[in-house]
Amino acid sequence: MNKFKGIGVSAGYAVGTAVVVKEASYDLASATFTTSEEEKASLSRAVEIYTDDTNKLIEKMTKEAGKENADILLGHLVMLSDPFMLQQMQDQIEGGKPAVQAVDSVCQTFYDMFSSVEDEMMKQRASDIQDIRISLIEIISGVESTKIEEVPKGTILIAKDFTPSMTSRINRDNVVGIIAEVGSVTSHSAILARAIDMPAVLSLADATEILKDGDTLGIDGGKGYIYQNPDNDTVSELEKNRQAYLDEKSSLLEFFGKETVTKSGDKRLVYGNIGKPEDVQNVIQNSGEGVGLFRTEFLFMDRPALPSEEEQFEAYSTVAKAMGEKEVIIRTLDIGGDKDVPYLGIPKEDNPFLGFRAIRYCLSNTDLYKTQLRAIIRAANFGNIKIMIPMVTCVDEVEAVKKLISECELELAKEGVPFKENVEVGVMIETPAAVFIADDLAECAAFFSIGTNDLTGYVMAADRGNANVSNLYSVHKPAVLKAIKTTIETARRHGIPVGMCGEAAADRDLIPTLVEWGLDEFSVTPNSILATRKTISECE
Repeated sequence: MNKFKGIGVSAGYAVGTAVVVKEASYDLASATFTTSEEEKASLSRAVEIYTDDTNKLIEKMTKEAGKENADILLGHLVMLSDPFMLQQMQDQIEGGKPAVQAVDSVCQTFYDMFSSVEDEMMKQRASDIQDIRISLIEIISGVESTKIEEVPKGTILIAKDFTPSMTSRINRDNVVGIIAEVGSVTSHSAILARAIDMPAVLSLADATEILKDGDTLGIDGGKGYIYQNPDNDTVSELEKNRQAYLDEKSSLLEFFGKETVTKSGDKRLVYGNIGKPEDVQNVIQNSGEGVGLFRTEFLFMDRPALPSEEEQFEAYSTVAKAMGEKEVIIRTLDIGGDKDVPYLGIPKEDNPFLGFRAIRYCLSNTDLYKTQLRAIIRAANFGNIKIMIPMVTCVDEVEAVKKLISECELELAKEGVPFKENVEVGVMIETPAAVFIADDLAECAAFFSIGTNDLTGYVMAADRGNANVSNLYSVHKPAVLKAIKTTIETARRHGIPVGMCGEAAADRDLIPTLVEWGLDEFSVTPNSILATRKTISECE
């Protein structure tokens, strides 16, 4: 028996037979050019076939995993319908390239652009582009990869990368687990694997070479362990763990629709994080008590120009209406750093994480920022909206935002446009500076929200995407824990609520400590809401 370690991205246990997904092999260099008209027609037919096929997958995923997860595939169609992308392909065909080469070249350009940034959400776009590229090339060339839909029962699939369309094709009656050479906890393949409750381990280097067709495999999708040809004792242990996992998952239903209360009777709140208006349904379906983080930057991405005030108002009010009286915390535009929006023309920086990003960018582009603030305070009429400022390092930034909000209120009043006055403004505590001046910030902020992802990186001076320092990037490091405790104690001393919207909010090992210290609100991915509530209920 051999034992390997990858990244566990979808919890669960499985024992099955390995099927290695073989990618289609096509020699792009050998493609011959016919005429511009024929090559364009070939591209057009491929796009049409791909669109029809993807719509069928969207319908399948909607039934199996819900609309919010199926929308990942809808995003593929949105990207492919971008006139700029298609026009570039057609321009290359006009320049004498065969359709397959034009698709490969243009998709590679977009892939390089998205994969060059550190932000995981943007890297997902790179995977989506790769998915589109492979699909179009297969359709145009007529060469196919392994048919995932037709693998036998008890299969564990192994691939270099599970693109969203590949994951969506999985027949859950036949596939019991998936393994890939690349991917992370936040990749679209991981999100879809969790949505269909499929144990998955990603980032196992050379998996398609190490693991062979016909091998018996055991996987632990939570811890990321893979067992090649396991012995009887290991198989028995995996089966025992699988049953225990299913029993625990079933027990979570007991916490649906319940208040979050500790064993000692103290009330806490479990909220959900969202990136798009439609994500709010996932929070509701998991009985979240509010939205603790609405990442508004995703309204600005994957489009050629800024969203208008009306577009933003519609997005924010949609979420507010859906949540009713429950709190919706909207983080204002957190752009720059590793989140690049080409049409904004943000200059390239040697160290973007310490550069012109988030509130720093917004306060230097007040017309753009006021458009967003106007949309938010207008939408606040329809629910319990609060504003949260990212990347705060000094009190002046908070005061400047409040001044802009006052200007927006005066403008809207003059225009006769309804809005809500005195919307509460809070700050994200995600820099060491914010921790050090937490007392001063508490005097001017309505609430704190600890962003542990950035806070961990800044406190430990460690890039979470750098494997060489991954041992340092941990919320459990004493310095990070001290920063968190200091923030919570400061908020409680000043009588303001304090929440957490980083990944650590769902860390079962950390939750008891956070409860003990007095954290009021835990904002997690919607699928983690019930598990987080259960863990809190077991805390003294």
